[in-house]
Amino acid sequence: MIKAVIFDVDGTLVDSVDAHAKSWRAALADSGHEIPYPEVRMQIGKGGDQLLKEFLSESEIEAKGDQIEEKRKQIFRSSYLDGIVGFPAVADLFKRLTTDGILIALASSAAADELDIYKNKAGIADLVREETSKDEVRQSKPHPDIFAAAMDKLGNPSLNHVFVIGDSPWDAIAARKLGLRCIGLRCGGFPEDALRSSGCAEIFDDPHDLLVHYAQIFQQA
Repeated sequence: MIKAVIFDVDGTLVDSVDAHAKSWRAALADSGHEIPYPEVRMQIGKGGDQLLKEFLSESEIEAKGDQIEEKRKQIFRSSYLDGIVGFPAVADLFKRLTTDGILIALASSAAADELDIYKNKAGIADLVREETSKDEVRQSKPHPDIFAAAMDKLGNPSLNHVFVIGDSPWDAIAARKLGLRCIGLRCGGFPEDALRSSGCAEIFDDPHDLLVHYAQIFQQA
């Protein structure tokens, strides 16, 4: 029986991956780095500390990494944030988990203030027990710091009784580093073979699909 679930947020609970990819690509282009959109999109799910390492040298990150991250934030908030929506059935899924006594934590590479906005968009602001963001840890996904912080806040339940649910390979890789099982969701738009090869134990469509298969996932694991 599962006792706790740790949820990623971007691409898992809210439909935001494309918006983040467009914002990062525009911010990088503004600094003189023209990166193909598919390459940027594949890195979404990481925080800026890890994403920039894929495209810039250490010296470039030191010189203008903070500027690029701030530009990304400005573009995202001015052009995309208002249009972000929660995926169907997120609140219903969280209510079912809460009713069954299953603890919930959010573990996101987003900043804390963005995370608050996402919770409202997904209708779960009053349904979340614990949360962690990139502001609380030294390194973002695919490093396991965010999930480790979430486990601490949940009281460090047995690994066998916890699921991580995310939409990106970076969620699965980070979870595996702690010995946690990860369920992958297709709704973030990452290739299914990438989710499987990174270690997702099972793959479902979206939060609504999790709710449809609730007993199979959460009551017989």
